[in-house]
Parts: sequence; C-alpha cells; structure tokens
Amino acid sequence: MKNFKIGDKITRVPLIQGGMGVGISLGRLAGSVAKAGGVGIISTAQIGYREEDFDRNPAAANERAIASEMKKARGISRDGIIGYNIMVALKEYASHVKAAVKAGADIIISGAGLPTELPELVKGSQTKIAPIVSTDKSAKVILKYWERKYKRTADLVVIEGPQAGGHLGFHKEELEKYTEESYGEEIQKIITTVKSYAEKYQTEIPVIVAGGICDREDVRKADALGADGIQVATRFITTEECDANIRYKQAHLKAKESDIAIVKSPVGMPGRAIMNKFMTRVMNGEQIPHSPCHGCLVKCSPKEIPYCITDGLINAVKGNIDDGLLFCGAKAWRADRLETVSEVINDLF
Repeated sequence: MKNFKIGDKITRVPLIQGGMGVGISLGRLAGSVAKAGGVGIISTAQIGYREEDFDRNPAAANERAIASEMKKARGISRDGIIGYNIMVALKEYASHVKAAVKAGADIIISGAGLPTELPELVKGSQTKIAPIVSTDKSAKVILKYWERKYKRTADLVVIEGPQAGGHLGFHKEELEKYTEESYGEEIQKIITTVKSYAEKYQTEIPVIVAGGICDREDVRKADALGADGIQVATRFITTEECDANIRYKQAHLKAKESDIAIVKSPVGMPGRAIMNKFMTRVMNGEQIPHSPCHGCLVKCSPKEIPYCITDGLINAVKGNIDDGLLFCGAKAWRADRLETVSEVINDLF
C-alpha cells in the first residue's frame, strides 16, 4: 500500500484510526495517531459527556467539545491529518458537521446512514468528505446522489465490513451470510464503482477497508483486494493514548472470543459488543431504567427503548463496566496487552 492524500496532506502510513464514540476516540488518541503518520479521527457522538452542562444542554456541550478536542489533538500533532467521524443518525448531525468544519477538520467521515446532505454542509470549506459504505449498492446510491445533486464526488470512501465493531451497516441475515471470501468480492465491486467516479472526475479517491483489521496479515489481505489503505479502530482501544478509562481497556484485554456477540441497539440496528452483566440483562429482555433523554439519535423513542445507548456507552467509557455497553470489533479478544499507538502501527506495517 502506498500513502494516500487528503487534500494537500499525505499520510506517512496508509491508515485511518476509526471513530469510536462515546468518548473512546477523542483528541488524545486522534492526535497521537496523526503524529505517528496516520489519520486521527475524533468521534462526535455525545463527545461533550464530560461537560458540566451535558445533562441540561447536551447540544451545546457537544459543540463545545468538538472544538476543544480538536484543539487538544492539534496540540499533539500540529500538521498531522485530523478529522471527525459524524454519524448521520445523530439528531444534531448538521450542527456537528458545521462545528467540525469550524474547528478545522481535514476530513469528515460519515456513516450510520447515507450522508446525503454532507456536501452542502461543508460547502466553501477545505474539509474533505468520505461516506462509509458496506455494500456496492450503498456506494452507488450515495455517489450517484452526490453527483446528481451537487455535481461532485467523494474525496475518500471507507468500506466497513461485517467484522467491524459498534453499529453495523448490515441486517442480521447479511452478517450470517457473508464469508471472508464473499465479502472480499463485495469490496472489489465497491472499489470498481469508486474508481469509475475517480476517472469521471479525473481525480484520486482513496478506498479504505475497515472491519476486523487486527494484524499484518489482515493488512496484506486488504492490499491484495486493491484497497488504498486501512481503517483500524478496536486495536487502538488497548493503547495508552486511548481516551477511555483503564477498566474499559482491561475489559477488552480480558475478553474471550466467546464473549463477543451481535447485540441489538435500542434503535434496532445490529451491533457487536462484549457480553457482560449489562448486556446479559438486555438480552434476557429486562427493561433498563435510563436517564432523561440526551437527544442523541433520530430514530429513538425514549418510552419504548429497552435501554439508553448514551447511558450504556458513558458508563463504559467511565469504567463502570458492569453497567456499560462495550462495543468492539470481531477480533477484540486478540488484544493481550496495553500498547502505544506507535507500537500498533509498527505491528500492522
């Protein structure tokens, strides 16, 4: 793999650190990855959970934290490539994108839905944009839509596969259907689609493969499929620079392969997480009491949900593991020690 460009900046390693909310990938992790030569990504999902007014005014708290976490990241890596992961499913999606642009994002990576309005929201800025897609069908839909409505294309595309962590862009039946070989064929179809748009616009659109990338062999496979780079998230959880509580990291280090399961999000999407006391209660059909709504996701009815995803993720990042939602990738169980960001990158390449 060669290093790829984002705007006028070029990576020193062809790697993006995946965005992990709530509070897992903030300024310290993103800045450290950027300093090491990759692309550091801050997740905006409930990013302001540590702000004093988060319970009273989560929208303002999140916007403030979007700016402060970029400032923290830039303090670590002044000239590195730093951006944001912003989920389309967020109620405050548009304001998060605008705040990210104002903060100086090099790139915004957007999934959990199709980012149909993203080009308009970054218009007039230097911020580059990248949709996350999981199938060739979704790649064709978003690229065709951007071309028709905005007369432009993506600056980069992330392909997130079925072994990824957190919310997944597949129905449960699709997760059971895909094998490594059959999804490899899907990746190649997406690459062909993206390259056709790159040719049409006489530009380069790096295609980045994500989901279950854990070691050098996984990188080699992505390279063989024709990817321009990789996105890695879970592997960075067990680094010293990760912004999560040490107990959250230890939960990943202790996890066995049998502990990792496909779980149901309160908003109906499948996700991947480490089974713990909290998720066992959920899977057994228990209704978990929750805090007043913090207005995170569009498709959420507080009176009907089995548990609050904001509560679960905040408990997890703060180290309250028994009451937390521990999102992870399929190979989280392979982590066996705390590492530094540089050690992870050196091991992958």
